[in-house]
Amino acid sequence: MLSLLLTVLLGPRTIEIDVDGLTRQLIVYPGNSGKNMPLVFGFHGHGGNMRQAARSFGIHEAWPGATVAYLQGVPTPGKTDPEGKKNGWQQQPGEHKDRDLAFFDAAFDRLKKDYSIDLDRVYAMGHSNGGRFTWILWAKRGDRFAAFGPSASPAGLWSRNAPPRSAFIIAGEKDQLVSIVGMQASIQSVRRLLGVGAEPKKDGYLTLEKGKDGLELASYVHPGGHEFARAAIPMMVDFFKRHRR
Repeated sequence: MLSLLLTVLLGPRTIEIDVDGLTRQLIVYPGNSGKNMPLVFGFHGHGGNMRQAARSFGIHEAWPGATVAYLQGVPTPGKTDPEGKKNGWQQQPGEHKDRDLAFFDAAFDRLKKDYSIDLDRVYAMGHSNGGRFTWILWAKRGDRFAAFGPSASPAGLWSRNAPPRSAFIIAGEKDQLVSIVGMQASIQSVRRLLGVGAEPKKDGYLTLEKGKDGLELASYVHPGGHEFARAAIPMMVDFFKRHRR
């Protein structure tokens, strides 16, 4: 209770960063654990924003000792928004001149400057289009992270060359936008990447599998649709806490 109160007193901070002439925004909830804090990046789905992501994910509430940054996308064409009127993220490496990767790089540099961050405990998660960008970060900036948490978004073929990292993957069995078949294929791809071989441990919707060199795969497959599975957040936070770079 005291730790949550301290987080509230510190309060969130909105940061604006110029990235190649475009003003980008993020909202940061500073951790209350002092020096060398974990850092978590959260990415909203298409049509969302950083404040909506904070409300939907609530990582800063589940892990008040971590500094949590929710980044905001910019108007981007998507599957349900072909004209690109709503906020989103690049869906492929190289798309839109990698403007969102450049935003991440700038945000990461700013957060390292402004906060005391443990660089061996940096994590990224996102839902839907934000989950897709989480996969891109894994493929293109994977050496900076300890673990990832993509939700309701399949990996691209380019993810096969990503560095091995522990992952917590969320999928809905009745998702009408992202098929469970595609999600299961992505989970299987991560199994190969992590060298999973041990017998899986199941607990409700959650399956845990051990890989090589201390790596771990968690798959949270729920019976719902494309909505974000908020109930998985405490499990994702516990998962992140177990893994360092």
